[in-house]
Amino acid sequence: MDTLMITLSVVVIALLIAGLAVYLFIVGGQLTRIATNLEECRDLAGTVLANAKLIDPGVDHINRTGGVVAGALPLLYGMAESIVAGVAPKTPAPEQRRPARPAQGRRRSRLHAGVGYVPPGTTPR
Repeated sequence: MDTLMITLSVVVIALLIAGLAVYLFIVGGQLTRIATNLEECRDLAGTVLANAKLIDPGVDHINRTGGVVAGALPLLYGMAESIVAGVAPKTPAPEQRRPARPAQGRRRSRLHAGVGYVPPGTTPR
């Protein structure tokens, strides 16, 4: 009986160690992939930084030009309005229409007749 308990204990411990080894192997593979992806991200971030350093001097010029254009927009808008006002044909204002009047009398529903119902106070057709 003691030999059986010792044998089962050794088997359980061996299975536990084997399970931990498989777990560590899987986790190690995932960590290796993560490390590879992070290295690629670091390289891409370095490339973006190098490109940004080349673009940085031009941004000030772009902002100055944008400021000049934004400052001229009200003047350009006013000039465009005067051009359109001078070219647009003079059309008379549309006359005010009266609101539509409802149909005379009460409308009759055909749904009742379709099911054979005749409302009180009406004549069947």
